[in-house]
Amino acid sequence: MIELRVLTPDDWRTWRRIRLAALAEALYAFGSRLADWQGDGDREERWRARLGIPGSFNVVAVLDSEPAGLASGVPAGEGVAELISMWVSPVARGHGVGDHLVQAVARWAGQAGAGVLRLAVVPSNENAAALYRRNGFHLTGELGDLMPDGCAGSTSWRRSSPAARDRPRAAGPTGAHRRAS
Repeated sequence: MIELRVLTPDDWRTWRRIRLAALAEALYAFGSRLADWQGDGDREERWRARLGIPGSFNVVAVLDSEPAGLASGVPAGEGVAELISMWVSPVARGHGVGDHLVQAVARWAGQAGAGVLRLAVVPSNENAAALYRRNGFHLTGELGDLMPDGCAGSTSWRRSSPAARDRPRAAGPTGAHRRAS
């Protein structure tokens, strides 16, 4: 059974443990580096600040009583939210954990009034691309930021939030309303 737990800054130890595991296991997938969050970077106030980003949504997944993944949603401008820090532990992959995390962030984005949810993926991460396609995202054709290695870049993806997709469009010539796509 997959359980989702929404975190607050007081849950920084839980976030820290899973995030460090994510950065160690999938160093190719994140804009942050493990070394940036260790040593002098491994401070309680920094972890609390990360979870305390104004308007953010931070969630961890638990599968069979074990931490299985994490994701965040953050405001990214007027009507836009961004899915960041998405990771599923190797033992939990293929069990629906990623879908649960993506859907939780998408629900949050819609409730927060974001008409668009965007994210960035390293092009070689085909499993992540499949997860996002399955959950309604599509490539934008825009390049994202360079990764910490300075070589690999990310690709930008987006989807309309459920709130925006379900909003009726203006009446057409026949007076029928069409759904936003």
